[in-house]
Amino acid sequence: MPDPASATTAEHRDHLLLLSAGIRQIEEQFLAALPNGTLMARAAAGLADVCASQLRRLPAGTPVLALCGPGNNGGDALLAAMLLADRGWRVVAITLLSDEPTADDARRVWRAWRDRGLPMSAPGELPSLLVDCPLVIDGLFGIGLTRALPPTASLIAQQLARASVRVVAVDVPSGLDADRGSIVGPPGSLALRADVTVTMIADKPGLHTGAGCVLAGEVIVADLELPPSSHENSQSTDQGRLIDRDAVSAFAPRRSRDAHKGRFGDVLVMVGQAQMAGAALLAALGAQATGAGRIYLGSQDGLTDRTGHPELMTRALRLDEPDAQQALGAATVVVAGCGLGTDAQAQRKLTHALAHRAALLLDADGLNIVAGDPAMLSLLQARAVAGLTSVLTPHPLEAARLLGITTAEIQQDRRGVALKLAKLTGSIVVLKGAGSVVACPDGGWSINRSGGPILSVAGTGDVLAGAIAGLLASSVSQGLEDADRLANGSADLTRLGVWIHGDAGDSLAAQPDWSASIGLPAAQLVQAIRISLNRLAAGRS
Repeated sequence: MPDPASATTAEHRDHLLLLSAGIRQIEEQFLAALPNGTLMARAAAGLADVCASQLRRLPAGTPVLALCGPGNNGGDALLAAMLLADRGWRVVAITLLSDEPTADDARRVWRAWRDRGLPMSAPGELPSLLVDCPLVIDGLFGIGLTRALPPTASLIAQQLARASVRVVAVDVPSGLDADRGSIVGPPGSLALRADVTVTMIADKPGLHTGAGCVLAGEVIVADLELPPSSHENSQSTDQGRLIDRDAVSAFAPRRSRDAHKGRFGDVLVMVGQAQMAGAALLAALGAQATGAGRIYLGSQDGLTDRTGHPELMTRALRLDEPDAQQALGAATVVVAGCGLGTDAQAQRKLTHALAHRAALLLDADGLNIVAGDPAMLSLLQARAVAGLTSVLTPHPLEAARLLGITTAEIQQDRRGVALKLAKLTGSIVVLKGAGSVVACPDGGWSINRSGGPILSVAGTGDVLAGAIAGLLASSVSQGLEDADRLANGSADLTRLGVWIHGDAGDSLAAQPDWSASIGLPAAQLVQAIRISLNRLAAGRS
């Protein structure tokens, strides 16, 4: 017998992520074209199948509790519960309404529930119903929620958080912004937390970034049997992509038998303050793990400590030389910012890096210098005008400094602010964090699926910067020209680097010694990145 979840759900359809505007457009089109109740029936069937799969893993006799709000999400939950009653499970519903809903499809389901004599309870009865540890279907609110959860729903969220129950959300956990991945409402607002989210028509970005990474749990897409062509009618600005193994496998490098180091580019990692030289070393090792041909640590005197890593080379920077190419030397990619500092010497280095024709990976202190100096921002913007590749890898605080807003505002709309930063700087932006966002100046965006809390330690961002730089540098082996070699492929290679970095963390977290994701030394991530990339490339071969 096939798994019920797979029987009624679809894969991510080319890993598509749709904003609410695009979802509503598709929904309205088919609501008008199909008989009344068709979409709700399909949604409830998919939801019931997923719930049945969950119930088979729970103790025998586990009841089902449907939480029903005023809209069609409530109708989906109620109809799914009726389908589960038909299969023999004990069901009960709680409604926020004192009367039947106004939406036609939801009202028909409500009346069918009442006609069958199935139990309908008030929210005040939730504590007594939770004693039986039911499987909870969250159908309180969907993507149409624009204000914080009302007090009754907020209380339900608190009560569920204290209970040992599994929750299956309908479309989106109630209170979560499906576009932004943040909780709807002012600071302190609440949302329900789900173990599984059955999301309708297409996947949504808010389920994979920010608070959504925690609240949504496992995401299953129920396509409601709509044709893939229906997604093409939504605006392209409403569409993004989920970065997973399938999305990046095509960009994994392959090497021929006659390969040599000269074909895989040179990465120059700028070294700054002596006490922070470890950050530059981690970036260099990240570049090595992803296949850069030659890697240089560049400092004023060229005497950077390479203890234990004789394969890394050093280079003396000629900062008094006015020409950037002469000052820094030949490079395919320059990494600037990892432990760079923000003093006058660091600013001179960054000025040369911004003027160099190499691709530029800007991180940490490099981002902070740009944030504090409009002239540096102008140099970064000029690179885009000249057709040169720049990649920025800020964490939320660094992004906030660049945009002149607060970290809370960054986290409120991670996708939106990443796009704003990409447009401002003319750069590819990797907004790091839970569900890292990759945004491009042309408005394209994607959200990374890999990675987790094991990466939340100092130094892993430096490794990521180097890993992306190594991929950009080694791409010259695929025939890309030196000056403008990365104009078209840099975004794909950046997404590959972000996914490989997260996948390496996931592979470590899967080991018993790291099962709580605590205490990873950043240097140990380098080896895991190498393994992850080789496995991906071998699979492609």
